[in-house]
Amino acid sequence: MSEGAESQPVALGASRVKLRVSCWNLLDQDTPPHPNPCVVLKQLSEGQWSEMGRTETMCGSLNPVFSHVFPLDYYFEEMQALCFEVYDAGAGDIQDEEAFLGVAECSLGQIVSQTQITKPLLLRNGETAGKSTITIEAEEVTSTNDFVQLEFRAQNLDNKDLFSKSDPFLEIYKAMGNHGEQLVIRTEVVNNNLSPSWEPFRLSVHSLCSCDPDKTIRCIVYDYNSSGKHDYIGEFTTTFREMQEVSSGKELEFACINPKYRDKKKHYTNSGTVLLTQCKVEKVHTFLDYIMGGLQIYFTVAIDFTASNGDPRSEHSLHFINPKEPNEYLKALSAVGEICQDYDSDKKFPAFGFGARIPPNNEVSHDFAINFDPDNPECERISGVIEAYKRCLPQIQLYGPTNLAPIINRVLAPAKEEEGSKHPMRYRVLLVLTDGVLSDMPATRDAVLRASRLPVSIIIVGVGNTDFSDMRALDDEDGTLASGGERPARDIVQFVPFREFKKAPPAALAKCVLAEVPKQVVEYYGSRGIVPGPRATRPSESPTA
Repeated sequence: MSEGAESQPVALGASRVKLRVSCWNLLDQDTPPHPNPCVVLKQLSEGQWSEMGRTETMCGSLNPVFSHVFPLDYYFEEMQALCFEVYDAGAGDIQDEEAFLGVAECSLGQIVSQTQITKPLLLRNGETAGKSTITIEAEEVTSTNDFVQLEFRAQNLDNKDLFSKSDPFLEIYKAMGNHGEQLVIRTEVVNNNLSPSWEPFRLSVHSLCSCDPDKTIRCIVYDYNSSGKHDYIGEFTTTFREMQEVSSGKELEFACINPKYRDKKKHYTNSGTVLLTQCKVEKVHTFLDYIMGGLQIYFTVAIDFTASNGDPRSEHSLHFINPKEPNEYLKALSAVGEICQDYDSDKKFPAFGFGARIPPNNEVSHDFAINFDPDNPECERISGVIEAYKRCLPQIQLYGPTNLAPIINRVLAPAKEEEGSKHPMRYRVLLVLTDGVLSDMPATRDAVLRASRLPVSIIIVGVGNTDFSDMRALDDEDGTLASGGERPARDIVQFVPFREFKKAPPAALAKCVLAEVPKQVVEYYGSRGIVPGPRATRPSESPTA
């Protein structure tokens, strides 16, 4: 690997999105002129609303379409609350109450999961501002995710050594505005060769040119010396736009110029030539690509009702319903679920319990619907799951053992059916809330192995202070799940003990729990060659309307 080169392309961290806004039927006075509207965007951070920017002012418009773009970093695992305030800039200071035309709040997750949403504008008192609406559209800044593979060779370079030939290597720099240049990559040294071919290397377009195809790129050729004082051979400049002119069978040739020789030698032509033989741009699809391409994420909740949690009627029980403060199960469910529901199209969550005796026959079940409707175990939004959980507790007897495999297998059944479909657009996430040691570790391990080959992720939140070694083993970072020589196709389990977040805000738990889901989604679809689009498609297929 060349120094500075990047490994296999993986899109991690934030994705950059652009938001555009438009309004319809804004409030108007009975007499002209019409309002001169503008929109102020605010984002909630640490309990405070901070202004992120504002649009231009549209003159005399009740239905403005703003050209201004709001750029934001998007994180799946965070609740990014946004507030869009609309003002009449022609009414004086927009902070004045008479300039206020309406407000709408939503999360960035809601916007990107639908790519476009329309919400009513509300007045300060919570009532609707007539028929006024605001539409927000999201678009990903896709060029930040592209990688490029480059390959260079040279011909007839100047010889800088007395008793042998030069040992050339190539350095590439990108312009950094007022901050000079930044080294992008240094190739390997090719010994004793005036016409070297350097190994191909891959790097992100962002690293190469900060996603600006016209940014100056300077390439310098040196003769390597072990002392560290390398001999300068020559250089040339180009741009990424020019590099992309390379095609199959066509090389791009650059004269390698030494400015001192050029200025002093009358018949100087060059110090050799450098040829770009390959410039292959590779699109790296992100989690956001799939979400905005129509991928739906379906969340299922599983709650541990084994006797080790303690009698729910006792204040020492992990399931005790304290009117003053939610228990750990409720805290974890609320923190994670509030983010998850932005990506579930129908906002309905199948919710199951395991390890309890249930009515009417008082039999132990390891996958019962907590709303006691086996034909329709779905609850309306996370608030519905919470209510079903509270209603369920007085009707069941906490028992055991702690068997997790039945719940996993329940989720795998529909996932397996969809895995082979022509247009796989559904990914399933199982959220397990549990307090202890598994009684069916071999069966659970085998279920996880099967799940690793399907569009499934498993999140486990450990509640209480018991031994969670089984849960850590399922989070297969060190290969402990390997059985009979079989390894999971992907690491799909994320385990987090709630006790580490007792003093942290709920957002911290959600961020940690959900951090690996985007990577797991991209790994699954990428490994199967399924690309995002109007509908996620396999390479051999053409997207259809």
